[in-house]
Order: sequence, then structure tokens, then C-alpha cells
Amino acid sequence: MRLVLVHGFTQTSQSWAPVIMRLPGEVEPTALDIPVGLDFPMTAATLGDAGGEGIYVGYSMGGRLCLRLALDRPELVKGLVLISTSAGIEDPAERATRYDADVQLGKEIERDGVDAFLLRWLAQPLFASLSIEDADLQDRHSHTADELATMLRTLSSGIQEPLWDRLGELQMPVLVVAGSLDAKFVGLARRLYEAIPNAEVAVVQGSGHAAHLEHPDAIAELLGTWAHDVTA
Repeated sequence: MRLVLVHGFTQTSQSWAPVIMRLPGEVEPTALDIPVGLDFPMTAATLGDAGGEGIYVGYSMGGRLCLRLALDRPELVKGLVLISTSAGIEDPAERATRYDADVQLGKEIERDGVDAFLLRWLAQPLFASLSIEDADLQDRHSHTADELATMLRTLSSGIQEPLWDRLGELQMPVLVVAGSLDAKFVGLARRLYEAIPNAEVAVVQGSGHAAHLEHPDAIAELLGTWAHDVTA
């Protein structure tokens, strides 16, 4: 069974290495790097071109992109796993505020550099349970300031078309995952589960937003078992 893994903001495909090394032998994992400089729909489509058919696993920003791909090209997405993911911001004013904030953040990255930005980014309450070792700063330093700023301008949830009203279109099996310490995304996971026809939800105990980094063993076991069940 093929798993196509898509990383989150500030990460690269290398961020999935701790999970990949723990997957059962029957799983064929492919971790993709998110292309830089395309708009949101084209980025999702490009990931589909690179990944081909398989079960798509996306974390945070990567999850939003995988969700868009599953809606636009369901023939490629045989199963979908959304880790710490939202279907977008529904309120137009809130969406505009978020986009303005992300554009400003991009300017700060270009002004202050990647080192200073990453320290501020990982100091957010969202990542309170993520150790510096597990955060893998070396991987995150693979990006330039321009790349990170461009991602914020083109892939922000503030510019993404909200997809909540399309979730009923999903016919493939879907697994929605959140860390138990990440209350906001546990709530979003429950909402996604309720809106998607063929969905299951899993909460990783003792984990925050970056469950695949904090508890790669639990995520690998979850992915292996679920993928086996839905492809059996």
C-alpha cells in the first residue's frame, strides 16, 4: 500500500523520517516536498502529479493541501489522513485578517532572517509540547527566508478557499487525527469527522499539534493499521 506524505509549514519531506522508519514493511511511503510559488489549487494539483495514486497523509498546511487534492482529483486519493488540519476559515473578515497577518509575518522573516523567525515560531503555545530536538531545526533551516515568506503569501489559510461545504463530496476513507493537548484541533477534528461521510477520528494521547514529531511511533502504528484495514 502506498502512503504519500505531505509536510507542514517550515518543514520538508525529511520531517516524516521518524514516522517512515517505524512503518510496517508492507507500507510503501513517499514523502513529498511542497512546491514554492504556486497558488493553493495548483500546489495541491502539483502534489497529486508527483504523488500519483495512493493514501495521502497531510499534516497541518499539508493536510489542507491534501484535502483540496482529494476534492479536486479523487481518483488519485484512495484514502486520506488529515493530521492537525482544518478545512479553512469560513468567515471572510477573519480570513482577511489571517491573510494580512501572514503577509506581515512573511515580511518579518525577510527582515529578521530564518533563525530568529524559527525561534519565535516554535515558541508559540501551539508547540509547547514539542521539544527542540523533535522539532528538527536543521530540517527547517532548509528553507530560505524568501521561500517561507512566499509560502505564507500563497498557501495561508487566509487565502485558501474554505472547503467545509464540500466535505460531503468525499467518498474515500478518511482518518482525522489530532493530539489530545491541542484543544483547538481536537475540536476541528471532531467537526471534520462529523462532516465527512466515511470518516474516522483518532486522538493521540499526550501529544500536541505536531503529533508526527512528538509521537512518531503512535502515528506510524495508527497509519499502518488504518491503511491495512481500508485496503484489505
